[in-house]
Amino acid sequence: MAEQLAGAQTLSRGIRALEILAEHSPLTIQQLADELSVHRSIAYRIVRTLEAHRLVVRDAGGRLELGAQLAVLAQSVDRDLRGAALPHLTALAQATGCTAFVAVQDGDDVVTLVSVESRGARASVAQRPGTRHPLALGAPGIALQTLLSAREWAALGHDDAMRAEVAVAAERGYATSTDEVVPGLSGVAAPIRHPLPPRAAVGVVTVGAADLDALGAASADAARAIAADLG
Repeated sequence: MAEQLAGAQTLSRGIRALEILAEHSPLTIQQLADELSVHRSIAYRIVRTLEAHRLVVRDAGGRLELGAQLAVLAQSVDRDLRGAALPHLTALAQATGCTAFVAVQDGDDVVTLVSVESRGARASVAQRPGTRHPLALGAPGIALQTLLSAREWAALGHDDAMRAEVAVAAERGYATSTDEVVPGLSGVAAPIRHPLPPRAAVGVVTVGAADLDALGAASADAARAIAADLG
């Protein structure tokens, strides 16, 4: 039993290490250890195991990054959604000059599934696949909440009702937010209404002044097009 518990803890730490690197890479081993709240020697053993499976690699400076093997493992995950979304994301990014993305609900989090940066934009915002933030925050979180019932929201551990912006987003078809997830950034997102899991939203993220309503309308059009392609 003790060995099983130790093995489960090691697996959990390994998965958490991948999540941390998805959000913050590149990192040194010490930085990863600090994020995991473990001794450097433990982080080192976790990294060696992940490196052996090519899930983690080191850059020229010896810092840790996610390995290409993760992309191989993820190829079949949400393939239909990715395939349906990609051409519309590309069109949305080019039409708006912003980074376009599809985000999905993962429990009480929002996770970026795929993103496309606008070609030729003077400044673009990186929205890496695997980036996550709480479902309660940001335009993608608000948009995804429009797909939840009050009972489903409570089942995620929320004692309070969904924020008022959810009802507004449900009525107009898209959500907006500024400075909620990352200071200085604004986002819009529209729910993709289709019967297949996972729950998803499409939107854009931008820095500086922008017409969020225009971006929201464009995102809503993309959401409808993706839903139609999903059937």
